[in-house]
Amino acid sequence: MNLRNKLFTAFVVLIIVPLCVLGVVTFMVSSYSIEEKYSRQTEYSLKAISYSISTVLKQMDNVTDNGIATSVFHMALAAKDPTKQDLNAEQLSLNNSQRNFRSLLYNHPAISYAFLYNLSGSGKSSIVSIFTKENFKTMPFEDFKKKPLYKEVMDLNGVPKWIAPHEYPELTGTEPVFTQIRLIKELSYFKNIGILVVQINNWDIESIFHNLSPSQSMQSTEFMLVNDDGLILYDPNKTLEGKQLSSVMKKQVKFGSGYQSFKTDFNDEKSIVSIYHLQDYSWNLVSVTSWKSLSKETLVFAQWFIGITLLCLLAAITFNMVFMRRITGSIAVIVRFMRKVEGGDFNVRVEDRGKDELHILAKGFNDLVDQINSLFKQVNKKQKQKTQAELRVLQAQIKPHFLFNTLESINVLAIQNEGVKVSEMVHRLGSILRISIQDKEEIPLEQEIEHLQSYLEIQKFRFDDLFDYEIDVPPDLRRRSVLKLTLQPLVENCIQHGFEGIEDKGHIHISCWSDRGRIFLQVQDNGIGMDPEQLLKFQYMKTDKEDEEERKDQVRHLYEERRGLGLRSVADRIRIHYGEYYGLFICSSRLTGTIIQCVIPDAEWREME
Repeated sequence: MNLRNKLFTAFVVLIIVPLCVLGVVTFMVSSYSIEEKYSRQTEYSLKAISYSISTVLKQMDNVTDNGIATSVFHMALAAKDPTKQDLNAEQLSLNNSQRNFRSLLYNHPAISYAFLYNLSGSGKSSIVSIFTKENFKTMPFEDFKKKPLYKEVMDLNGVPKWIAPHEYPELTGTEPVFTQIRLIKELSYFKNIGILVVQINNWDIESIFHNLSPSQSMQSTEFMLVNDDGLILYDPNKTLEGKQLSSVMKKQVKFGSGYQSFKTDFNDEKSIVSIYHLQDYSWNLVSVTSWKSLSKETLVFAQWFIGITLLCLLAAITFNMVFMRRITGSIAVIVRFMRKVEGGDFNVRVEDRGKDELHILAKGFNDLVDQINSLFKQVNKKQKQKTQAELRVLQAQIKPHFLFNTLESINVLAIQNEGVKVSEMVHRLGSILRISIQDKEEIPLEQEIEHLQSYLEIQKFRFDDLFDYEIDVPPDLRRRSVLKLTLQPLVENCIQHGFEGIEDKGHIHISCWSDRGRIFLQVQDNGIGMDPEQLLKFQYMKTDKEDEEERKDQVRHLYEERRGLGLRSVADRIRIHYGEYYGLFICSSRLTGTIIQCVIPDAEWREME
């Protein structure tokens, strides 16, 4: 990943991502805070509604309590013909308090219908009507006694039992009215004499639901009255009455005492549902508020946050394209030029523009390359001087060694009075010296072969019938360049060591060929060869570290046998002059002969003025 992508990724990871995480966390905290705040506000509202409903119902409880206390219901049940009560006639026999209550009972605006079940029997009618109601037929007392509600009323022993709309339609009818049912006792003996059923209009209940709400701005809040079985008893909008709450709400609710609030789907819309259980009644107040209406401010915040995040991302992209492209582009150019410098190109220069830090960096790079280039020139110059010195030292090792052997041969011939041979050897030696004393490191391969032939002829004078030789060099390769005194030490090794103790006549074959830009010079003999232990001494293609180790051991081997001195000198000269990829390769085994192969670059010789 390049620097530009790294910077852009860092901007996204370190700024955009934390900003998004912060926004999400803030949104979640805000949503939770809104839900908690609304839940507490709704709890207070539902408690107020519960108190108002309880007040309306308790007022009616007080009315019927007053009627029981004044024996008005007792008198109605004890009348001669309870089904036909003459208010004007019976009004005269009542005391003042009874007359006042009876007037209140018949004139009370909330009461829509009332009747009594007579429990005394004695041939009287079981139903005593106090108010008549059109299109409504009262449930017969015998049927009522079969209902669980009858037993519940009797167990309450005079405490009022309130029934909401849709709970017992066969008893209260289908109108949305609230019904009070209570046991009537005779006050003197506390004998059960009847059951009072009073229905009140829901005007006061409706006004409570319409006037009380958590907030005037929350137009989507709905209130309902639900019993403990989940039946919707009252809905101000009249759309859900008589339905089960589970049919419109996704979450299952367990009704109980106290208050609960949660978020769920209501009528396929995400809503907050709050439930408060009414004390002393088996009813629950339910508040449903659309979450969308509550989270308007949060949604606005989310929209602003998304917009700001997109603007930041756009700014980041613009910054990356406009500013970072110039910065990273300049750095990339410098990096590319640095790689060229690593490859050995010290002529590269970075264009330095502007007056900022990039200009200083480019100028510093150019100055550094100039210094490195100057240092490399100095190092190359010193290395070249060192190489020339090493070559002169190696060549100096070969010259005395060869001259010593040649002079020794001439001396032997002189002692033997071989004048002709001495003359011929002196002539050959002169030819060798003319080539050797040339102030050139490289000579044409043709001169090297001439030098080699002179040497071989001298050796044949010295070792008559010891060996013969063959030189096979194509004419087109004789103009190739080669280090002087390359072949002579290789051939000398064959004569001095290869033919020592052999029974047959020795043979030396010198050949040359080119392949893939390289010249191969090969010297092959049929001598005694070398065993693996001897070959280990001729590791001519050494690394600099190995070569340094060998030089440290030269003092120890100073007085050892000089076998291989010429081969090692030739290998070192080739490696120093041409590089570590060139040198000598030796293949040999005991009693099979030796092959020495010299590998040098293929370059045509040109005489320098």
